[in-house]
Amino acid sequence: MAEAGKIDPMHQFQIEPVFGASWESLGGVSFTNSALWMMIVLGAIWLFMIGGMKRELVPGRWQVAVEGITGFITSMLDTNVGPEGRRYIPWVFTVFMFVLFANLMGMMPFGIVPGVHPFTVTSQFTITGVLAIISFSIVLIVGFWRHGLHFFSLFVPAGTPFVLKLLIVPIEFVSFMVRPFSLALRLFVAMIAGHILIKVFGSFIVSGLNAEGVMGPAIAALSFVFIAGVSALELLVCAIQAYVFALLTSLYINDAVNLH
Repeated sequence: MAEAGKIDPMHQFQIEPVFGASWESLGGVSFTNSALWMMIVLGAIWLFMIGGMKRELVPGRWQVAVEGITGFITSMLDTNVGPEGRRYIPWVFTVFMFVLFANLMGMMPFGIVPGVHPFTVTSQFTITGVLAIISFSIVLIVGFWRHGLHFFSLFVPAGTPFVLKLLIVPIEFVSFMVRPFSLALRLFVAMIAGHILIKVFGSFIVSGLNAEGVMGPAIAALSFVFIAGVSALELLVCAIQAYVFALLTSLYINDAVNLH
C-alpha cells in the first residue's frame, strides 16, 4: 500500500526481510519473503508427491493425479526427444512442477488471513532466470558432451549455400543464445502482468466504494466482474506457462541430443 491511501500495484513484488530489520540478516544471508514462499512451494510439492506415491493396486484420485503428470512429462519427452528423452525426465518434471505450483500459490487468496502477504516467486526475473539458465546449461553440456565441436553444426542448416551461411549462421547463433532470456522473460512477464491488472481493478473497487453518487458503486461492481474474469484467465495462464516452460526445455534438449 502506497502513501496517501493509494494502492501501489508494484508493492506486491517487493522483496522484504521476513523478520524485520532486527532479524534482517542471519549469518550474512537475509531470509526474505521470496525465500519463504519458495519453501512453501517446495513443501506443497513434497506433500503432493508423497500423497500420490502410495503405489496402491487400485489407485486413488491423488495417486492418479501424480501418475498422470508423470506420464504427461514422459510423453512430452518421448515425442520431442525420443527414447533418450527419459534421461531428462527428472529436470523437466521438476521445473514443470515448481513453475506450476509457484504460479498457483501466488493466485491463492491467502491475503484474507491477517498478517499473511502472498508472494508469487515466478514474478521475479531472478527466479525465472535461474530456471532458464539451468535448462540452457543442460543443453550446452549435453550438446558438447555428445557431439563435441560438431555441436556448432546446429547453427548451419544442411544444404545451405556458402553465401547464405554468412548471413544465416550469425542469426542462428544469436537466436540460440537468446533462448534463456526469452524463456525466463516469457514466464516473468505473464505472471507480473496478470497480478498488476488484478491489483489495479482492486484499486478501482476501493475507490468506487468510497466515491459518492451512483457511479462509484457501479464502477466497483464492474471492476469486481473484471477481477473474476482476469483471475480465471490467470489460473489458465498458470498452467499454460508451466507447460510452455517444460515444452521449450524439452525442445531445446532435443536440439542438443539430435542436432535438429
